[in-house]
Amino acid sequence: MDILIVEDEPDIAELIEQSLEEEGFCCRICHDGFSALEAVRTSPPDLIVLDLRLPGLDGLEVCARIRQQHIPKDPYILMLTARGEEIDRIIGLSTGADDYFVKPFSPRELIARVRALLRRSLRHGGESQVYRSASFTVDVDRHVAHRHYHHEPASVLDLTHLEFKLLTLFVKHPRRVCDRAQLIEYLWGDNFFGNERVIDTHIARLRKKIEPDPRQPRFIKTVVGVGYKFEDDTPSSLN
Repeated sequence: MDILIVEDEPDIAELIEQSLEEEGFCCRICHDGFSALEAVRTSPPDLIVLDLRLPGLDGLEVCARIRQQHIPKDPYILMLTARGEEIDRIIGLSTGADDYFVKPFSPRELIARVRALLRRSLRHGGESQVYRSASFTVDVDRHVAHRHYHHEPASVLDLTHLEFKLLTLFVKHPRRVCDRAQLIEYLWGDNFFGNERVIDTHIARLRKKIEPDPRQPRFIKTVVGVGYKFEDDTPSSLN
């Protein structure tokens, strides 16, 4: 899951990032409202941790503008503030926030709030987008993936459920390095018990189905000592 952290205090932003990444989430940080709006426009996250008090454009306005944008994914918004008055909570939720969290906070409670919000998307059917790179198209809603090398006709990929989820993640986040713990969290959540090297087996099987030469991968690259990343000729796009 991709989380955007919008927080102008670097120490707090780094604390949130570290806490979430230790739990397997992929995080990005913006320090002001305008850069946050641009980040959401270009690559919508699954969830936004949004500080209420931001320079230039405060969190309430950022939240309202995000809800007004026509973007493929409608992210969950967890509003973060140093004040706990009820009126702030009511205003924050009325602008489109899904939950409200008061500083100072416990990282464990923050993680619990994030997980609770993200579980809603699973219960309500999850994503329904199309992700594209230069050589692949992944239709999440129809659960179909196509490969289209150069000028060759597009062909449907015969993928297992886990292989499809992996390809979706890779095409959605080109060039982002994912370690094994993050991939396990994405595929199985808290229901995984075993050796994290099982990821290597699934990667090898996916490579056999999408790579011209699995022995010399062109798309799914190994990052030695860390994990894997996906590279294609152009960044992915959403429709």
